[in-house]
Amino acid sequence: FHAQLAHGSATGRVEGFASARQLYAQIAQVFGIPPAQIMFCTLNTHKVDMDKLLGAQIGLEDFIFAHVKGQRKEVEVVKNEDVLGLTITDNGTGCAFIKRIKEGSLMDQIKTVCVGDHIESINGINVSDCRHYKVAKMLKDLEKGQIFKLELIEPMKAFEMLEPRSQGGSLPEAKISRGRETLRLRTKGPATVEEMPSEAEEKAIKKVDELLEMYMGIRDIELAATMVEAGRDKKNPDEFAMALDESLGDFAFPDEFVFDVWGAIGDAKQGRL
Repeated sequence: FHAQLAHGSATGRVEGFASARQLYAQIAQVFGIPPAQIMFCTLNTHKVDMDKLLGAQIGLEDFIFAHVKGQRKEVEVVKNEDVLGLTITDNGTGCAFIKRIKEGSLMDQIKTVCVGDHIESINGINVSDCRHYKVAKMLKDLEKGQIFKLELIEPMKAFEMLEPRSQGGSLPEAKISRGRETLRLRTKGPATVEEMPSEAEEKAIKKVDELLEMYMGIRDIELAATMVEAGRDKKNPDEFAMALDESLGDFAFPDEFVFDVWGAIGDAKQGRL
């Protein structure tokens, strides 16, 4: 795969990785930076575009842009509403960041907080190495009326002054045509080259990702894909729940969430999504 730093760099080549963590280590090695500096990667665009995040699937012709840590900032917030309006995701290597800010929400009114910001600490507690679901739970558990402090790191954005990007040997931002084969990255186990998910599976993955946001305040396409995969050959919700406990027990999914995910997988198989 070809890669660039999103804020500007020469084009590098990454290969020989079998997981997201190894991919980030490869990118860091190519560009001579610590792996922990990489916040997330986007495919075929240097912009902080959450629709183009590198997730569970990489098309074999996709171009990778790595977004690295930039300016730090602090913000104090009065939690005067039950829901903050943040959706959290992570890069699979211990960097949780903001994927979505709900329009009109409490956090939407604080313009220094932006999509793509890494949440480094909450009230002085460092959460740099916490998975997204733990960060989301800490924010959700903050008491209403409480003043809390966030320490954030935004992605470096030097390229914004240098449009258009088709100059200097970099790829144009237009979507690169991709074949049917993709590289599937997994949290556990090696990466594999697979066919693109079927249309029904893609719809199921999208729906499960939406359910993750609704129930847990996180978005995670890889997690959603893993859950859909776990339900592929299961005959009932009890078998599905047992499979999730085996592979994803750390998440402690509520029963109603598991039931809704099972329903979404069934709806996709039956063409109802």
